[in-house]
Amino acid sequence: MNPTINAARFIGQRVPRKEDHRLLTGRGTFVDDVVVAGMLHVAFLRSPIARGRILSFDTAAARAMPGVHAILTAADLSALKIDMLSFFLAPAEIAITPLADGRVAYVGEPVVMVIAVDRYVAEDATSLIEIDYDEEDPVVTIDDARTGAPVHPGMDSNVAAAMGEDEINEPLEALLRDAPHLISGTITHQRIAQSPMETRGVIVSPQGSEEIIVYITCASPHLIARNLSMAFNLPNTNFRVIAKDVGGSFGLKNQPWKEEMAVIAAGILLGRPLKWIEDRWENLTGANQAREQEMTLRIAFDNDGKLLASHADYHLNNGAYPHGADCNIAVVMFLWSAYKIPEFSFQTQGWFSNTAGLAAYRGPWAIETLAREVLLDEAARKIGIDPIEIRRRNLITRADQPMVASMGIPIDDISPMECLDKLLEVVDVAAFRIEQEAARKEGRYLGIGFATYIEPTGAAGSINVMTGELAHVQIEPTGKVTAIMSTHSQGHGTQTTMAQIFAEELGVPFEDVTVHEGDSSRGGFSPGAAGSRQGVIGGGASIKAAGLLRDKIKKVAAHLLNANPDDVTIEGGMVRVRGAEEMTRSLRQIAEIAYGEPDRLPPGMESGLEAQYRYNPPPMTFTSAAHACIVEIDAETGFVKIKRWVSSEDCGVMINPAIVEGQISGGLAQAIGTVLLEEFGYDDRGNPTTVTFKDYMLPAISDVPDFEFVHANTPSQAEGGFRGVGEGGCIIGPPTLVNAIADALSPFNARCLDLPLTPSKILQLMEGKDISRAAQRQVKSDAAAAAAAAKAVAEKEVHIGSHGEGLPPMAAAMLPGGADAAALEAESTESEVHADGSATEAAPPSSPAGDWDCVMSTPMGPQTMKLHFDIEGDAVTGYTSSPDGTAEFTGIALGNQIKFDLKVTKPMKITLKYDIAIEGDVLAGKVKMGLFGTAKLKGSRAE
Repeated sequence: MNPTINAARFIGQRVPRKEDHRLLTGRGTFVDDVVVAGMLHVAFLRSPIARGRILSFDTAAARAMPGVHAILTAADLSALKIDMLSFFLAPAEIAITPLADGRVAYVGEPVVMVIAVDRYVAEDATSLIEIDYDEEDPVVTIDDARTGAPVHPGMDSNVAAAMGEDEINEPLEALLRDAPHLISGTITHQRIAQSPMETRGVIVSPQGSEEIIVYITCASPHLIARNLSMAFNLPNTNFRVIAKDVGGSFGLKNQPWKEEMAVIAAGILLGRPLKWIEDRWENLTGANQAREQEMTLRIAFDNDGKLLASHADYHLNNGAYPHGADCNIAVVMFLWSAYKIPEFSFQTQGWFSNTAGLAAYRGPWAIETLAREVLLDEAARKIGIDPIEIRRRNLITRADQPMVASMGIPIDDISPMECLDKLLEVVDVAAFRIEQEAARKEGRYLGIGFATYIEPTGAAGSINVMTGELAHVQIEPTGKVTAIMSTHSQGHGTQTTMAQIFAEELGVPFEDVTVHEGDSSRGGFSPGAAGSRQGVIGGGASIKAAGLLRDKIKKVAAHLLNANPDDVTIEGGMVRVRGAEEMTRSLRQIAEIAYGEPDRLPPGMESGLEAQYRYNPPPMTFTSAAHACIVEIDAETGFVKIKRWVSSEDCGVMINPAIVEGQISGGLAQAIGTVLLEEFGYDDRGNPTTVTFKDYMLPAISDVPDFEFVHANTPSQAEGGFRGVGEGGCIIGPPTLVNAIADALSPFNARCLDLPLTPSKILQLMEGKDISRAAQRQVKSDAAAAAAAAKAVAEKEVHIGSHGEGLPPMAAAMLPGGADAAALEAESTESEVHADGSATEAAPPSSPAGDWDCVMSTPMGPQTMKLHFDIEGDAVTGYTSSPDGTAEFTGIALGNQIKFDLKVTKPMKITLKYDIAIEGDVLAGKVKMGLFGTAKLKGSRAE
């Protein structure tokens, strides 16, 4: 048991966690700990190939096996209409089914599910199922996706999502081209497997026709319940989702995916409790993954090292079935949001491939900090100034605020420069440089790295599913405090931090407060742990709810004791009246009257002592940080030893410093794994090559140093002054460590742009070899092209037309005019020439007037809408209609081109600029969305 904690204040104290006793003594309740009467077990037969058609099934031998209750395929589950939704509860860009339906798109995709008396029987039965596939060549990498056949039938390319400008505007290009200093580099980030301690798992337990209980390891029971209700569209059925303890999520468990949905669907169809627990092999090969991305960043500086302009070209591997088709607009939104940069533009693209789908991973946009901070260090070396100084000259300081940063983001409450100043109070850079120089003379290579960043945490209004948090708190008749929260811990300690807030705000002992969470039937809707939001929004809700309840207690006590409410205080669970000690009553005495003797309460007051509040914070709350890391590299082995790591973080008012430091430490451990060890690999046939922890290298305790912490503690504008901290270490950690390694390798002029920086890579960097993936791809491409050309010449089959026909696309593009010119020439033809030489004139274009069914690709997923046009001459009037409402517009029509502007207020006030081309019954175009870049628009004439 925790010792009694006697304190006047609890916010800001290192209070022992309430959760730790049960978790550390093996008394936690995880999904696999739950047993339901009559429960059967599920195992999946998974695809052994990355791409192909399913020709036939033979399940007879498996069905005959004793203990097997059912074998289900996609055809069986199709009895239910199941809509797979994104985190934003939007429909998927492509058709997704829980089990593979006719085709497989990645190795490990679930194809058949076996339901048996236990997991062992179900596993054995899967080995007896025979499936015949027609295998096809897979698309594996981002490079493959650019040129390969579409992963999903019906698509004209592998672009999953895209934002920004296809071409850099000339004024920006001139700024970059003519700048005194231009730094450019392509940061390549490897694929990461989230690897939570607790793998995915689900139990479905139908309770008649009106309730289905789902036990699942997740980030938010409320969000999962809402997702299931929408996905299964069973209006008379309530989904109750329970997740007591969760062994890590990191974004993987934000939403139920193929396997969980298959189990829930099967439970509904069979009317039986079913259980599936993912084993570690399944987690590494079948669960969605993250981070495989590359970013080419160009940055222009003047002679003083001040920023002039920048352009980012970002690409992300979405895999086959991402949790949401994504081009990661957050990367460019926050790339320069803490820096003073006059001009910036970007293009981002997400690509489908025949690999496991994309999921979020702690700080999904983290490559922006990695790319920026690594190239800032490169710029400092090139310009000849200190890496700290280049940040001083460009960071937004508190004196600069309020201001509007790049992408139009309002900045009025960040402190990265102040965090850097605090960091330098405890890190003696001058002394380190002396030590570094002496070590180099001895053949030892020391390096120091710095990075700064800001991270968005609690937000209101920009993403509707992330808005608001509910707290319900009550004084029981016993005088104890019970709080029901929609927050949800995967190791965040929310049962402790929220209890600290209630204890302080209500004036009760910490051990008298119990916080309940983890059940969608308690509290109100919330996305839970997503986005470092719980301290900011959950903490704010707790303060506001506790304030309402405290005021009621004081009013009740004042009425009962004939005192002024302003003279009533609550301390240590005792209600006191200033100047009248004899009137002191216990909180229990007041509560017993409030619940049991309503006639003694103030007139019109409802009985009981309880209150709730749904809190919405300011539009955007940021946390800031600066980190420093010192490393030593062994020149013989290439191993990196981390000698010191200091974190200077401003997460506002800290509720519990120990939990804050634990969150930073966990994120930094993941950062170390990202930079030095972790990489999920595929071969060129799409087969996973890192399927156990012998191959996929996680950091061990010996890889992680003791971290040092400095806290700025600048209160935010949110209730309580909280800022949040959950994802920070995972975002700022990688560039801090990469910069330290690059500093150690500076005598070798090495560029550390290709993660992970394994010992073999570091040795190659010291030897001056180009080990970047771009170089490897070019060698591979050149070799393939040379082989193809040699074969063509040998077989005398090469025919080169005037526009490069017969050549590969890249070769044809090098001819005068290139392949694009040929394509444009072909497209410009206004008549169709038949084999006999006759021609058919093209039909005149039909009027764009009328209704059009359209889909716009936005950062939050595809948005359906209806467009209506009325045309009179070159004037256009019309309206858009969507679930968010109807809006009218006016514009111009030039031939088949229509242009108009539309002002919107959600997710924020921006003007959407539509540029549409119509050919017959097909509509296509782009929508400039302000800071969200440019979205594609597709549509067809409504019937």
